[in-house]
Amino acid sequence: MKKLYTILLISISSLFIAFSSFAAPLKVGFVYLTTPGDHGWTYAHERARVILEEKFGDKIETTYVENVPEGPDATRVIRELANQGNQLIFTTSFGYMDPTIKVAKEFPDKHFVHVTGYKRSENVATSNIRFHEGRYIQGVAAGLMTKSNKIGYIASFPIPEVIMGINAFTQGLKSVNKDATVSVIWAMTWYDPGKEADAAKVHIAEGADVLAQHTDTPAMLQTAEEKGAYGFGQGSDMESFAPKAQLFASVNHWDISYIEHIEAALDGTWAAKAAGGNWDTWCSMKDNCLSVTELKNMPADVTAKVQSVADSISSGSFNVFQGPIITNEGTIVAGGATLNDGDLWGMNYYVQGVIGKIPN
Repeated sequence: MKKLYTILLISISSLFIAFSSFAAPLKVGFVYLTTPGDHGWTYAHERARVILEEKFGDKIETTYVENVPEGPDATRVIRELANQGNQLIFTTSFGYMDPTIKVAKEFPDKHFVHVTGYKRSENVATSNIRFHEGRYIQGVAAGLMTKSNKIGYIASFPIPEVIMGINAFTQGLKSVNKDATVSVIWAMTWYDPGKEADAAKVHIAEGADVLAQHTDTPAMLQTAEEKGAYGFGQGSDMESFAPKAQLFASVNHWDISYIEHIEAALDGTWAAKAAGGNWDTWCSMKDNCLSVTELKNMPADVTAKVQSVADSISSGSFNVFQGPIITNEGTIVAGGATLNDGDLWGMNYYVQGVIGKIPN
């Protein structure tokens, strides 16, 4: 009887392990908005995928699908990756949120990680980077470098993440230059070199001498270089496209959170961490999820100031949304307080210094 009881315990334990973790190699799928190329958003995700393969070796097997539009086609691609045996699937754009949730319901035994979204479930976690920290630093540099006090910003879509980036940039700008203002052109696209270049030309024609962006190509920087303006790389280092225009780039390091998810999937703890739809990773410069490249094309005193601000953010000693936070209509959102994460995700206003209104 004792022997039978022991055998039964071993069998139950083995069954539990089988359902708690995946057998190696762990098949990992990625859904990309554009081609990986050599710059920008998707390139940063692809660089992270390569780092994962180097770190985990034959413990994982990765695949990706590129140029997947946000919408119904994303649902089809995510479903195909699940049907192909991928046990952990990363969907790497905001517009993949609802398709990820939909497919996850169809495959409760698979794990899904949606990048930049806010919807979660028992088998859907979210991952994001505090991009606004880098944009605050960009704002400081722009405020110190501008001569016209006119800054042009090219935005993608009016979602909280993009709005908080504009506001963080402007908070940084106004911290060093009270006279400078930010004008925003909404491109309504993540990736369109033609639209981004045209928007940059409009900004420059209106007097902007420093440009920023929440779009994905180096077209803005290339236009800035042609016209004698300055700007910042987005997602990855874009210096090679505009060496005289790029002041620095904000670089995304997705491998930090991706490694955590793969380790959890391999050791069987992923489901427990995601239970109740509570697994949300929103990492920062302090966590090494975001960095800025070498500061260039700036005078020594400006470089020193910008570096000092970058150091204070990366050390965790300074929060870029520390009050006062005042809207461009004069409403005080926060006096001396610091906005919390819920406040950030609820942003539906511009701060003082941004011209105009957010489009509906």
